[in-house]
Amino acid sequence: MIRIETIILMIAIVSTGGMTGIFFTWSNAVKPGIGKLTDLEYLKALQSMNRVILNTTFRIIFISAVIAVALLPIVYFKTYPNPMFWVLIIAFLIYWIGVFVVTFLGNIPLNRKLEDTDLVTITAHNAKKLRTAIEARWNYRNLVRTISSSITFLLLVICFFKSKYF
Repeated sequence: MIRIETIILMIAIVSTGGMTGIFFTWSNAVKPGIGKLTDLEYLKALQSMNRVILNTTFRIIFISAVIAVALLPIVYFKTYPNPMFWVLIIAFLIYWIGVFVVTFLGNIPLNRKLEDTDLVTITAHNAKKLRTAIEARWNYRNLVRTISSSITFLLLVICFFKSKYF
């Protein structure tokens, strides 16, 4: 019989892996691809993608990762002071700071700034200013999320295979 701790770990691995794939794809394909567009085309494309990504599937994976990673140190507390417990703590901190906090304090405000802009009436000058204000900061924050989620995913996989408690 699979223990609840193992189920939570598997959910954390699958959901952080899914988020890692999303962040990686945005960093390595989506953003470089739309980065070649004109300012207005770029803003329209990013605005459209930001609207589309906020779907039920994305929300379930995002929230599952946040919750599962936070639960792991709790459900595996009985393993303390095993080094794997500390790996779970580190994974939690990396994910929560590098993904959750960066998303809510970094990427979402930039997405809202874009969403609040009427791209039908924007001038070319203002489109350039808006793109300049958003693009590099959004890309950097997404790179932080990509690296943080990748490290978390790797740490969780190591925990799964290395620990005698799983």
